[in-house]
This record gives sequence, structure tokens and C-alpha cells, in this order.
Amino acid sequence: MNQESNSSDQPGGQDPLLLLKTLQLLWTKKEMKKQLKEEIRRGFAGLEDPLAGLLDILEDSSDWKGKGHSLGYYITSELQLWIKEHPAVQQAAILSIKLKLQPDQDVEKMCTPLLLQDKTNLVEAYVGEYPELQCKLLQILDTWCEPSFNIKDISRQYQGLSKYKPDKFNHKMLSKLVFRLLERFNLDPALCPNVINQRHLRTLNYLFYKRFVEKSMTQENWTDHVQNTVGENQWLQGHLIQLLISYSDMSTAARWAQRCNLPKEMLPYGVADELQKLKIQERVEEAEKAENYEEGKKKDYYQLPIPRANIHFLQTWGEMLQCWEKVLQPGQVVGIDMEWRPSFGIVGKPRVSLLQIAVGEEVFLLDLPQLLEQAEREDEKEKLSHYIQRLYSDPAITKLGYGMSGDLNSLAATCSALKDMDKQAQGVVDLLTVDKQLQKSSIDWKKGGRKVDVLAPEPSCEDRAFRQPERGLSLLVQHVLGKPLDKTEQLSNWEKRPLREEQILYAASDAYCLLEVYGKLCKDPASFGLSSNLTESLVGKPSIKPRAKKQLNKQEVPSSSGQQCKGFDKEASYPPDPISPKEFSVVCDNMLQGLGRYLRCLGVDVRILENEDDHRKAAEIARQEGRVILTSGLPYQTLQSQVGEGRCFSVNCSEKAKEQALQVLKHFNVQVTLADIFSRCQVCNCDKYLKISKERMRQLMEGSRHSTAEDDASHLTRSEEKPSQSYDAATLAHNSPQPIYNPNCQCLEELDLTGDSVTLVNGTALQVSAIPPGVLDKTELTYFYCCTRCGKVFWEGSHFGRVVSQFKDVLATVEDDQSFYDLS
Repeated sequence: MNQESNSSDQPGGQDPLLLLKTLQLLWTKKEMKKQLKEEIRRGFAGLEDPLAGLLDILEDSSDWKGKGHSLGYYITSELQLWIKEHPAVQQAAILSIKLKLQPDQDVEKMCTPLLLQDKTNLVEAYVGEYPELQCKLLQILDTWCEPSFNIKDISRQYQGLSKYKPDKFNHKMLSKLVFRLLERFNLDPALCPNVINQRHLRTLNYLFYKRFVEKSMTQENWTDHVQNTVGENQWLQGHLIQLLISYSDMSTAARWAQRCNLPKEMLPYGVADELQKLKIQERVEEAEKAENYEEGKKKDYYQLPIPRANIHFLQTWGEMLQCWEKVLQPGQVVGIDMEWRPSFGIVGKPRVSLLQIAVGEEVFLLDLPQLLEQAEREDEKEKLSHYIQRLYSDPAITKLGYGMSGDLNSLAATCSALKDMDKQAQGVVDLLTVDKQLQKSSIDWKKGGRKVDVLAPEPSCEDRAFRQPERGLSLLVQHVLGKPLDKTEQLSNWEKRPLREEQILYAASDAYCLLEVYGKLCKDPASFGLSSNLTESLVGKPSIKPRAKKQLNKQEVPSSSGQQCKGFDKEASYPPDPISPKEFSVVCDNMLQGLGRYLRCLGVDVRILENEDDHRKAAEIARQEGRVILTSGLPYQTLQSQVGEGRCFSVNCSEKAKEQALQVLKHFNVQVTLADIFSRCQVCNCDKYLKISKERMRQLMEGSRHSTAEDDASHLTRSEEKPSQSYDAATLAHNSPQPIYNPNCQCLEELDLTGDSVTLVNGTALQVSAIPPGVLDKTELTYFYCCTRCGKVFWEGSHFGRVVSQFKDVLATVEDDQSFYDLS
């Protein structure tokens, strides 16, 4: 016993192995556990280099890694207690890593002093093999980066550390460390919202400097970057408003606050008042626009010629009986149309929500869902179907419609008693037949009954109403009555009650216009290129609508971005029928100008917002011209609520313009052919060219030799490109099939132009002087193509071949659809 005590009084600090032997001896005597514990602690304190000595001890004790009843495990447990009582941080961390003790220790207490000593590499090693500790460490570091957190509160606790470097323990160092650890450990940045916000705020300050101080960034690029930086983060949006107040003005700040939809309590002083003024001003402007729009519609669209009091909305059985008393009279001519809610993504025929019947000077709007519900309650459902059957099966009553077969199928889906109505129908006049006959007639009725020269002066942007070309019944009404139908309410929710006044007028017009069209055609069929026995040839069975008027449900088409984009009208089919670029018209938000240029070079009718245009202008253009809005990010939520269902599509802003174009083409099933590429002017969007031979162009250039503005030349090849990127004659000859540039055009030689004039009859000056002289010496070049609207001159070069190569995966072949090549 005395011998053991003497041994413990001299712990052998110079030789750790002597300490181990002493401990082993005490371990064999169970009653001396308390003395063993004291000996271990004295031994730890007496070692000259505790870390090296302890490692030697543990390496010589082979059972230290195990748990349970062993000396090694006992030493390890006492070691952890000793580390807490005698903080030698660096050594403790290294020892913990060697012994893999990290899961049992406090990450913050171990790593904080290391960070203050600039030992970040040791911190990374400490948590390196433990994902849970990595997350804890990053969350701790992120809390230290809160704006209200004083980092000195931490550093003050460790001022006695050796090699203490408090100047490096700051937000900037922490931010860099956090991002490095996130990348190294491949962790979700959402773990560190404070650090991410601070980095975005620094980006925001940099953008303001570039835009307002250095003035080296365009409004379009600045807006795009700001939107992507701020996103939907209200904290960043609040800082954005503060910066706008400092760098710009209250009005601009209020507009951004409105765009971000910030709550009033987050707005700085003065911005809330400015926002209120802005909303009042917008309401006034919208009221003025609505008034002007209504006035414009009276000029541009078909107007219902009967008083509003003659339009009857029927929801009860008694009201409906009055309608049938007037309609079911022998010799009556009745116009019939139907409306239903566009059924996005639902398989099956739509259920009719409104049945419109026009007779004489009145229009009856039957609320079918309400009437069917009432009839079912009163067990008189057969009465409603009985009256409808009488109407359609009576040959003495002339029924007018447009594509009546599809309408009757939808009616059968609404009421099962009417499922065979298409077979029983008699005395029907389907004006779709007239539509088809007019298209075959020699009159160019699509232009109002007159031939139009490609060089005739076109209306200016201010004079003409930009809108989608009319089609279907609207086009027929335009030809026969002089003005098209206003179809802006076509995609309304026709099931929602009460109907808006605009919906009621639209529905009444759709039915009543049939009476007027039929009346005018019967009076003078010859003037429309139709046979004199019009009535006899038309009365018969309903015909089926063409592709654009198929009575199938509109479906949702899944996109690569994970969103859903609705079709063009409530009668589109699923999967969507392929359309050519000429049938597809869009308006691109100003953040997607690159996408707009790509689509335009593929033949799509594209309008692109200018940098200074507000996003809401896209909705205005879409409504007026029947275009689809292409946008991205925050504006999507605002714009999609201002247009009909399916008229707004959000593009993935993280992709390049080419990938965005491919996404749009596949999403809307737009079939691009070789003939579509560069079929539109890349400058003004015009789709009519003049085709000029090289010899004739040489003559015209000689007459304009005094002007050599080569920098303004717009062409389909770029001289600065590397030869490897060009499609020269040898390359094109090697590829099969060979892409040939052949846009829709009229040859200049066929026109009545004399001398060396370069001005067309519509006043457009051809920019022939902007063509570099060397271009005319190219042997493979035979023709030039001049835009008839802006005068820009194009010719075939490497750019055409490159676009063909880039979009070869979506190019349709001639065998797929010959109609896409019919550009003449």
C-alpha cells in the first residue's frame, strides 16, 4: 500500500508509460477505484506534453476504443472530464478528432475559441465526418450574422486566449467561412438565411451603385437582376424600397412596393402615401382606358343592334316557357350558340353552361345548370329536353349555328336525354359550310374582299389595332357584316354566377350575329361568291368544325418547368394540335428580349416590350391582340390574373434564351420548318420580303454609292465569326438535306419599279447602301431579301445554317405537314 502511494506521489511526468503501469496496477484492485481516478487526474496534469503523453498511453492500451468494463474506456471517460476542466482548446480538439469524441461534445464551446485563434482548418476537421455537427456549426455561425447580433459579446469571453485574433472574427470572415463550408459539405443554403440575406443585400447595393452612380447598367438588366436578387424575400424587398428612396424617388419606390405587394406596415414613411396616390392614378387611367376601349370596340367590332332590354337571362321554369312560346313557331329563323367553362385538364365533353337563342329582335340566355337543377327537383327534367328536341327536330324552324355538331355533342354531355340530337336534327343551317365555301371562292375575303399588294402602305403602329388575326365565326362576321366579333370574353368562367354584363353582351352577340349574317347572305349570295340557291344548299345536317373550332376540352399541357400552360381557347383539343409559327403570336416581357429574338427568327409573331415599359403593358397588348404572354418570376402572378386562362406562361429564367425557346415551342406544340426560319424581319417583325437578284441589287447599289453606312447593315451572316462557326457552301453541300433559305417574298423584278429607285410605293427606303461591297462578290450568293416595312436588307449566310443546326431537334420535316411549307 505504501509502495503504491509512493508511486503515485511521483507520477512519472517524464515517462507516460510508467503512469500507465501505475494505473494498470490500481485497475486490478477493485477497491482502489477512487485512488485510480485521482491518479489519472494527477498524471494528466503532470505530463510535460499532455497531448503526446496521452496518445502514447492510449496507443499502448489496446482496449481504449471499446466500451464497458475496461481500463482504456475509463481513461477515455476521465479524459473528457479533464478537458472540460482544463481547456487547452487546440490540443483538446486534436485529441477529440483522434479519439472521435466530437458527438459527445459541445460544438459551439469547442469551435468558438478556435475561430478566435483563426484555426478554421481545425474547425473544419473537427466537424468533417459528422453531417449533424456540420449543420449545427453552420446554424451557430448564421445566428452570429444576424444584423442585431453584436459579435463582440462572444469575442469578449475569450480575451485570455493565446494567439487571440479578434480583428479577424467579424461578419465578413464568418460569411466567407459559411459559404465555403456550405460548398465543401454540400449543404442546403437554407440553413443560413442570415448569411444569404446579407450577401443578397450586398448584391443589391452593388446593383444600385452600377445603375445610379456609375450609370453603366441598362434599366432592363438592372430590373432583371434586382428581381432575381430580391425574389419574394420581404426583408430584402424592404431594403430595396429604402435604397430606392435614397437613390431614386418616392414614386419609384411606391411602384416597386406595389410590384412586391409589400404590406403597409413595412413601408417607410411617405411611401404608403405615394402608393395610395399611385393606386388612385391607376384607377383613373384604367377607367379612361376602359372608356376608350369601349369606344374603340364600337368602331372595331360588331355591335349588337338590339336594346339591352331585349336580352333575357332565364333561370326559372316560368321564364323559360315564355321563351319557347316565341321560338317554337313554324317559319321562325333562330340563331343558336352555347357557352361552357373551359375545362382545363379534364377528359370528356364540356357541360353547357349557357344556351343562347336569338329570334326576331330578342335574345334568350338559358341558364342550363340552374334550369336542370330546378327541373330535377320538380321531377320535370324531361320537359326541358322535350322543348330542346322539338326545336332541333322541327324542319319548319330554321336553326342557325356555327359548327353545330360539336355544340350538340356538348349538349348531349350536359343532358343524357339529348344524346341522339345530332341524328334527329333537321332544318339546320351550319354557317361553317359558308365559311368553307368562301375560302374556296375566288374573292380574297380574308382581306375584306379585295386583293392587297405586298407593297401597299401598311397602317402604322399607332393607327392599327394589334390583335390576333380573326378566325372562325369572327372572321365570317367580319367578311359579311364588315366588323369581327369581340372574342375577349370567350374564355370566361361561364359557370360562375352572376354573369358579368360583358359576358351577357358577348353571349347575346354570338347568337344574334348569326341572324344578321344569314339574312345578308340570303339577300345577295352572289356578291360573296356563293350560288343563288343558298338556302337550299345550306339547310341540312350539322357539319363539323375545323381544327381551330373542335368541340373538345381544352387540356393542360405539362411543361418542362413543372408548370402548366393552358391552351388557346376553350375548344382546343388534347394533346394540342400542332401549329405553325405563323399561327402563334406572343408578347415577351422586357426581361425576355433574348427569347423574343430567338422565337422571331423561327417565324413566330413576336412583340417585345421595351426596357422602359411596365410589365402590365404585356397584358394590355395580349388582350388587344390575342397574344400569349411570355414572362418570368414575380410578374407572372400579376400578369396571369389580368388575361384569360392560358394566356400567360412563365419561362424558366435560369435557362439561356435558346433553351427557353425550345421550352416554349415544345410546350405549345409549335412545329417549325426550314421555311419558317427568318421568315420574319428580325428588326420590325414584318413577314413580307422583296426578293432581289444579285444583278439587280448591284444596279441599286450603284445608284446609292454615296451612302456607305456599313455599320447599319443587317444580314444573315456575321463577318467577325470564326470560320468553324460558319456554314459555307462546302459545308452545306456535305449535309443532307441541305437547308435552303426561302422566305415568303415577292420578286422585285415583277414589280413596276423604274430606274435605280430604292424606295417602294409605300414609302419604305431599301437600305442597300448599308451592304458591304464584298458581299456582291460571293459566287454562292444569288438573292437578297428586303423587308417591305423597314427596308432592312438580308442575305443567306452562316447564321441561317447555324439556327438550323441549333433547332434541328424541333424542326418538322416536309413529310410531317406539307401545309407548313405553303408560304407563297
